Amino acid sequence: MQNWIRALLLGSWSLLACSCTDSASTSARSAAAGPLPPPSSSLVSFQEIFLGAPRAETVRAISYSAYRPGQAPGQSEPTAAQISEDLKLLSRHWNVIRLYGSGSLSARILEVIAREKLPLRVMLGAWLQAEVSNPGCPWGGIYSEAELAQNREENRAEVDRAITLAKTWPGIVSSISVGNEILVDWTDHLVPEDSVIHYVKRVKAAVPTAVTVADNYVPFQRGHDELVKLLDFITIHTYPIWENKNIDVALDYARQNYEAVRQRHPEKPIAIGETGWTTVTNGIGIPTSFANELAQQRYFKEMSAWSESQGIPVFFFEAFDEDWKGGPDPAEPEKHWGLFTTDRRPKLAVRELFSDLIP
Repeated sequence: MQNWIRALLLGSWSLLACSCTDSASTSARSAAAGPLPPPSSSLVSFQEIFLGAPRAETVRAISYSAYRPGQAPGQSEPTAAQISEDLKLLSRHWNVIRLYGSGSLSARILEVIAREKLPLRVMLGAWLQAEVSNPGCPWGGIYSEAELAQNREENRAEVDRAITLAKTWPGIVSSISVGNEILVDWTDHLVPEDSVIHYVKRVKAAVPTAVTVADNYVPFQRGHDELVKLLDFITIHTYPIWENKNIDVALDYARQNYEAVRQRHPEKPIAIGETGWTTVTNGIGIPTSFANELAQQRYFKEMSAWSESQGIPVFFFEAFDEDWKGGPDPAEPEKHWGLFTTDRRPKLAVRELFSDLIP
């Protein structure tokens, strides 16, 4: 997610998404009318991908960023002790976490999991930077040729780092996401499909780890067939609240997003790599009446119940509030997606699960 401009773009895309094909519209109406049929039994088992072996245990997944107040990327990083505290907390309910890059912080997180023998597996990210300028990005996305050339070099190094971490921790890294929101029209780090295909092939040739690409649902609904053929599964992002959907229709809308991609790529398993509900907004991009802990609690419970009934892994965005994001306004919604506050106190959505942490 980037900022409030995304909400304006997504609002217009939602109209486009509903009118792309008759089959997508029909499936969306079916999703709203009742539960989706379970994925085909011929599809790869997500329990096997994420948990290491087919078993009855439910995949419970969450996006994790370790930064605390006073910390930020490129500045101070969380200590091993702080990461340990976080992961022991999260492992009480979740068994898979998502990391977005393969730098030193992700390496430290993997080391903590291994050293302390925590019951967690990881979707590891290879963060890709822009390889072409994107005039369609409203908040930037224009780069010099020198910058783009440097980004391409860094992307190759990042993919190699992801491969190294997957080789180092094969029992922990259960999947690798090559890039994050690199295909969608509004991104400020656009990467051409040919380059993404090259990176995916590079990873698959190096490690047996499952490989995916994580992006907004719209690009996958539109196609990217050659890329999808290479993936072990598709990972989509869906944020009803960013598309001006209130809590009463949020779950149905997310299901429609999922079903539209499923109709386009019926042969591929699909995970939801990001979805969530911010609890605070300054009214820019998200109405103030939409964002609160009661709404987040309802979305978390409804999404959890639906996804578990369908066998669809969902990475809730996100574990903890991150006050370093965005600008100086403390009410920016980007800062408040966590199921826990910055001081690691449970919000209403997970208070029953972590009642011992309530002051």
